[in-house]
Amino acid sequence: MSAKPRLKVVLCWHMHQPQYVNRLNGEFQLPWTYLHAIKDYTDMAAHLEANPKARAVVNFAPILLEQIDAYARQLKAFLSTGEQIRDPLLCALSSVVLPADLEQRIGLVKDCLRANKERLVNRFVPYRRLARMASWLIKNPYTHVYWNDQFLVDMLVWYHLAWMGESVRRSEPRVQALIKKGHGFLYQDRRVLVEVISEQLDTVISRYRDLARQGRIELSMTPYAHPIVPLLLDLNCAKEAMPQVRMPMLKQYEGGAERVRWHVQKGLETFEHFFGIRPQGCWPSEGGVSTDSMPYYAEAGFRWIAGGENVIRNSLGALGRKEEPIHRVFALDDSSVCCFFRDDGLSDLVGFTYATWHADDAVANLVHHLKNIAQVQQSNLHNSVVSIVLDGENAWEYYPENGYYFLSALYEQLGSDPEFELTTFGACLDQGVEPVRVARWVAGSWVYGTFSTWIGDVDKNRAWDMLGEAKACFDQVVQSQRISEERIAAAQKQLAVCEGSDWFWWFGDYNPASTVSDFERLYRMQLVNLYQILGEQPPEYLSHVFAHGGGGELDAGGVMRRGS
Repeated sequence: MSAKPRLKVVLCWHMHQPQYVNRLNGEFQLPWTYLHAIKDYTDMAAHLEANPKARAVVNFAPILLEQIDAYARQLKAFLSTGEQIRDPLLCALSSVVLPADLEQRIGLVKDCLRANKERLVNRFVPYRRLARMASWLIKNPYTHVYWNDQFLVDMLVWYHLAWMGESVRRSEPRVQALIKKGHGFLYQDRRVLVEVISEQLDTVISRYRDLARQGRIELSMTPYAHPIVPLLLDLNCAKEAMPQVRMPMLKQYEGGAERVRWHVQKGLETFEHFFGIRPQGCWPSEGGVSTDSMPYYAEAGFRWIAGGENVIRNSLGALGRKEEPIHRVFALDDSSVCCFFRDDGLSDLVGFTYATWHADDAVANLVHHLKNIAQVQQSNLHNSVVSIVLDGENAWEYYPENGYYFLSALYEQLGSDPEFELTTFGACLDQGVEPVRVARWVAGSWVYGTFSTWIGDVDKNRAWDMLGEAKACFDQVVQSQRISEERIAAAQKQLAVCEGSDWFWWFGDYNPASTVSDFERLYRMQLVNLYQILGEQPPEYLSHVFAHGGGGELDAGGVMRRGS
């Protein structure tokens, strides 16, 4: 007798950060890559390692893998030869001599306050006291005489201890000893902390590689620098889900198809370099799906992609098939690539709601929702798949202990419940899950099923116009054959950075001004770098701020919370 079918549940964790490196000098402009690496990427691997029944898809943006590797190499070089680390915060943590300049010291203290107050700062009494003092000192600059080196050292050490992964904090005696010491840290203490950070950065990628080799996870990727593929191919596809959208002056991103192929192929090369395997699947940047984008994934040999729930709802609705269930695998009529669509409700519960619940209650609630879905899908469980997709880094700073109890209970419950099969997208296809065929996708992303987060706002549109002008300059210089192949390759990579989705995400007056300022400055810097690599004078407008932001909720990294 065959086993009773179980509801297939896929947890897909998407790991990505934009390019924070200034390629012209190699310096990291913001620290979020290494901070999320030591806090979240390490913890997410540890939970999978700890539970033999755990299964998940872990998706990496290739440009993130490169940055993690760059940090790992810099820290190893510092520890072995004393080579300076090209990240201001890590450099300060590791330096014998701290900056003497008052503005630099104030800047360091402000940076050491960019952490979730409830979960990261207030959890540790010494850090909470330091943060209170720092806030008062910042508001009263005449007190600068009290900004002594010991205060800065203790702030730097506690900032990094607070950002340390819960799995490391529970298992690493060196970290436990520093927490117990509490204050008055010496240079040797800082050196020990840098050694721990170096070890975490040096091993995090290989831990996921080992999990994949053991069959515990499926690794997948996003196109190289996280571009919105449908918009590169056709800006006007934004009108499919929002016909009244205000468009930039740029009518079309010239050479978009060539750029998409570049991002896919460069992404594959980078992924294979770090993991030694070719991925079967792809989470397109921001879950962006369009009919025109599908041939590029088929051409690259992908078996599956994943997108947002409202894309399939809009697509079925446009075809007069609104009543069809969404917990299935879908494919275009003429495509070999299968598409899984995120359950927005369940994914957002994990990303935004359960952080304030007791872990057992949160997991019980999720299981309850899944059992209801299983009941509805009872007649076709073999072909039913629930896809829970979200960032593998941004939610956990809102959870107690970085989501330690929630994630432990989540894997234990889903891995043990006889009604569920915790699995991966590739395994679903291996089991012969049959796709539902549709004629076309209504282009959109995981956010509302539209591209409104990346186009349509005045500042977002201005950013597209800037990118279009830079691309035209790139094309002209390449066609002129006046720069070397080496410079062209560097320009290709720099153009890819400028095409990343995160810049456009942050532009808009609904986002917090401080974060918009960070990303607006970085975007202009990356465009300037592209012109300089091409040997061209950057336009004057790149010297001027064009986006300011206004409101919004900040997360521990000083950025608005993301669900995927």
